[in-house]
Formats: sequence, C-alpha cells, structure tokens
Amino acid sequence: MRVLSGIQPSGSLHLGNFFGMMKKMIDYQQQEELFCFIANYHAMTSLLDGKTLAKGTLEAAANFLALGLDPEKSVFWVQSDVPEVQELAWILSNFTPMGLLERCHSYKDKVAQGISPNHGLFAYPVLMTADILLFQSDRVPVGKDQKQHLEVARDIAIKYNNHYGEVFTVPEPEIDNDVATVPGLDGRKMSKSYGNTIDLFLDEKPLRKQIMRIVTDPTPVEEAKDPDSCNIFQIYRLFLNETGTAELRKRYQTPGLRYGDVKQELFETVRDFFAPYTERRKELLADPDGLRKTLARGAEKARYVANKTMRKVRQKGGLTY
Repeated sequence: MRVLSGIQPSGSLHLGNFFGMMKKMIDYQQQEELFCFIANYHAMTSLLDGKTLAKGTLEAAANFLALGLDPEKSVFWVQSDVPEVQELAWILSNFTPMGLLERCHSYKDKVAQGISPNHGLFAYPVLMTADILLFQSDRVPVGKDQKQHLEVARDIAIKYNNHYGEVFTVPEPEIDNDVATVPGLDGRKMSKSYGNTIDLFLDEKPLRKQIMRIVTDPTPVEEAKDPDSCNIFQIYRLFLNETGTAELRKRYQTPGLRYGDVKQELFETVRDFFAPYTERRKELLADPDGLRKTLARGAEKARYVANKTMRKVRQKGGLTY
C-alpha cells in the first residue's frame, strides 16, 4: 500500500502540523510504502520571496528528519526536484472542468481572508492531484480541510481513466477524526493564518507564553468543568494515552481544577516531548550540504517512479511519436 503526503515549507511548524500529518507520516514508514515530499511549489501561492522559500525548504527537511523520518525507509524529496509533476499538472488541467475548481472551498476561503486571487491559488487542486497521481498513491492522509481536494483528485483520475484506460490509481482519502483538526489557542483550527499556534522547537520562554494564551471559559475554580469544550484538554490529550486522558477528564469533572495549573503541565509536557527532536534539528541544520544530499537521493528515487507513470501518460496522450 503506497501512502503519500506533503507539507509546505512556509514558516515554523506547530502542533497542528505534527499531529495532523507529520507524526502519522513517520509512523507509516514502519508498515507502508511511504512517499513524503516538501511542497515548495504549493508554498508559492502565499510565499514569493526566493531566499525565504529556499531557507524554509531546508528547514522543513531538517524538521522531518529530526522528528524521525528515515530516508532509507521512505521516499523523501522536494517537490520542485521532480519536474514531471508540472508536466502532469498541465496534462490533467485538460481533464479538469472549471466548475470543479470553482466549487473548491479552500480557494474561496483564502480569497475571503484577503489573499490575492491568482491562477496558482485557483489551480492548486490540479497540482495537488498531479502530486498524488504521479506516484500512483493508494492512500492520502488529509485533514478535513483538504478532503474536498482529494475528491477533486479522484474525479480527475476517474475522468482521465475513462478516456484513456486504467492509467492512474484512484486514491482513497484517510482522515483520522481524532486529530484531523487540531484546535488552536482560540479553539479554531490551529493555523498560522489565525495566529493561534503552539510552535515546535521553541525555547522555553516563548513556548510557555504561547500556551498560557490558550483561551478558557469563566467557570469558577470551585465548580466542575467540561473537558470536551476546553481548548487545553483537547490539546493536552494529544500527548496522553487512554489512561492518561481518562485521568485528566476525571480531574476536570472534579471541582477544584485550576486552568493555570493544567496550562503549566501542558507546557512542561510539550517542552519535554520535543526536547530531543530540537537537538537533532540543530545538528541537521548545521550541515546543509548533508541535507541537500539526502534530498537529492530522495528525488532520484521519486523520479524513477514518476517517469514510469509519465511514459504511460505521454504515450496515451500522443506526446510520444
């Protein structure tokens, strides 16, 4: 079973990135055929400064590797190092109805947030489809906000296959409802665009400052509290096993719990959990040439698979003669 996903190198990572996608990716390499990439083409829809993008790409590679991605057990590369994806995106554009893209919520939401509408932003789902179909991906873990894009990818794959025969694997989305949407400091989905994140690899002081900003309700200390409506609980439980979650829930339901105390515990938990990963990340970033070599080897493996797909696509479309 081939599993594929990617992450944009646009800014610092946060708990939503880790629990929503990265941890799952790293776990997959133990049991599935994992294809994982850094989506720097996609990042250009919101980041056009070249130096910042290049720096962010290396940092994203270091982040993944520090958190446990093993390039010997997976295929790990940078999107722009496999140019076949852009060729396929153009070909798939000719099988993509305008109405399909016009119905995508993500585009409308981003424009509503003030992002300037352009073709890259509008055609984002087609490039995402090319990422998926190029590598004949069976499953694609996504958050709820990306589910519609997976449906677009399936629609395009089916339309192409109906025209030319069974060329592409039709991907299946995989959504873990427990972590598909990680809440931020204000209860909305954790996102850099909302400014409500708890970032990874922070020093103690800024990390504690972020966690202490988590919004809570005004329930008095002497009253029991509802864990299911509490942002602290929803974040804290991501670090706990079933027994730990049950114990924390019981504390909420017992009068006397102070939100400030739970925030302090959460801070210590996050700090200690990511401490070894932070040290490994520093080591990786100190050797940028080593990072580039690792990514180059991954791109070579990715292109081998990509070219097998593109030979079929070019032949079916009359691009070889």
